[in-house]
Amino acid sequence: FPRLKKITVLYILSLIEEELESVTDRNHSISPINQLLLTLRFYATGNFLLTVGDFIKVSKSSASKIVKKVSEAIATFSGRFIKMPSNDEEIRKAKSSFYEKAHVPRVIGSLDCTHIKIQSPGGNNAELFRNRKGYFSINVQTISAPNLKILDITARWPGSQHDQIIFDNSSIKSRLERNEFGNSLLVADSGYANSMHVITPLLEARTQVQQLYNEAVTRTRNPVERQYGLWKRRFPVLSTGLRLKLQTTLTVIVATAVLHNIAIDQNEEQPPDIPNLDENIIIMKKISVLILLKITS
Repeated sequence: FPRLKKITVLYILSLIEEELESVTDRNHSISPINQLLLTLRFYATGNFLLTVGDFIKVSKSSASKIVKKVSEAIATFSGRFIKMPSNDEEIRKAKSSFYEKAHVPRVIGSLDCTHIKIQSPGGNNAELFRNRKGYFSINVQTISAPNLKILDITARWPGSQHDQIIFDNSSIKSRLERNEFGNSLLVADSGYANSMHVITPLLEARTQVQQLYNEAVTRTRNPVERQYGLWKRRFPVLSTGLRLKLQTTLTVIVATAVLHNIAIDQNEEQPPDIPNLDENIIIMKKISVLILLKITS
């Protein structure tokens, strides 16, 4: 399971319990708490057979429906838990926190994109989801705070789409252009264009001053890289790959982002690095085959 304290799990349950009626499968009632635990187990493995292995009396098809329903319930809280600074005091605090990192002024967020592996969505547009590394993915844009919380998320673009295009078509760019955040800036890597609202490293840093500038920008944008690492370690399904219908996949991505922020609010311990992740995935697949053989024998 994702490493969440009991009090955190119960808090999450309190948010969504009214949306979760008890489900009956194989004449066995599945309570809202077990629906949540099953979903958290799926977020940790990405494998319904392993998930069902922990909940013996739940069929694979029921587990799939439960994950969809619970994820939808959690994702509805995205506006409450994923939000940019919304008033002058919050903006001031955000700028101050980023300034402490490398003395870059006016920054309120660190911007980047990350690829979440998915199965082929099928259809005529399937190849749009194949990224430059050759696998199918959703290219997810987020903005991170210094404490690694997700301030904004855009999870709908196919893996072949460029980061800059995603930003150019995002609501956060429109909000910046409307000066909702005053003279605030986002900091990003050189994959983005330098603009009135986004600062990036210089492509050629020839002088010492330019080199120092690049170092400061890189240190300031570091939270978004760390945020991706923490998010994916806490919910390994984001690394191992989502094998769900496309709309459910997008919902799960947002739901795990909500849970990521809740975990930070609840002062959850950061999960350790996962060594040899690819090898672990292979082992998990072998275990799922054994479970399948046991179920069908």
